[in-house]
Amino acid sequence: MTVTNDEQERQVVSKQRVADHGEVYTAKREVNAMLDLVKEETERIDSRFLEPACGTGNFLVEILNRKMEAVHRKHAKNRHEYDLASAQAVSSMYGVELLPDNVDICRNRLLDQYLDTYQQHQHAEATSELTRCIRFLLKKNILCGDALTMLTEPPLRGEVGGGLPITFCEWTFIGMDGKVKRRDFELAELLRNVEYDKPKPGEEGLLFADTGEPTFVHLPKREYPLTDYLKLPDYE
Repeated sequence: MTVTNDEQERQVVSKQRVADHGEVYTAKREVNAMLDLVKEETERIDSRFLEPACGTGNFLVEILNRKMEAVHRKHAKNRHEYDLASAQAVSSMYGVELLPDNVDICRNRLLDQYLDTYQQHQHAEATSELTRCIRFLLKKNILCGDALTMLTEPPLRGEVGGGLPITFCEWTFIGMDGKVKRRDFELAELLRNVEYDKPKPGEEGLLFADTGEPTFVHLPKREYPLTDYLKLPDYE
C-alpha cells in the first residue's frame, strides 16, 4: 500500500476514524519544528526513537531522513560502512500503531524512503540482501498494538481473547565488521524505570543513568547469537 504526497499531508483521513480512534496526523511543518528541539539526537545514527502512536509514519520518516543524511556525511566514500550504518539507523527507530492499515503504510513509507535515499547517495540500488535486512528490521520495529495497554492487537497475529505483550528488539551493532547482537524486551518492562520501582527479589537492582537518575538493568526476554547484520532475518 502506498500513499501520495497529498495523502501524506492530510491530517484527517475521515471523520469516522477521528471519532473511533482519535486519528489526527501531525503536519510536516510541525513534525520538523518538534524534531528541531532535539536536532542533535535526530542526526545521531544510533540514537533510539519510539513513536507510541506512529500513524503512517510522519515523525519516523523525517527522523529517517535526518539519520540517512548523517550516514551520508560520515560514510559516503565507503559503501560497506554506508550500508552498515544505514541499517543501524533504521534499527534505531521504533513505532507502535493501533490500526493495521497504518502499520503497513508506515513500514512501506520507511522502506521506500530508505531505498530512494540510498539510490540518491550511492548512485546504485541497494542489494537484495540489504533490502531484505531493512524490510525485516521495519517488520520487527514497527508494530501493531496499543501503547496504553502495551499489548499487540489480536488481528495482527490472529490471537483470540486479547493481544500479547508488545516486544521490541534491541539491535546492538558491534564495530564495523557487521556483527549485531539482538535482545528482545517487553515494552512494559522497559517502561517500568519511568516510575523507578523498587527491584523485586532476583532482579539486578538499580544503576545510575547518564542523568544521575536511577534506572533498572532490564533482563531480556530472549537473546540471540552475535550475527552478521545481513543474516538477521535467518535467526527469526
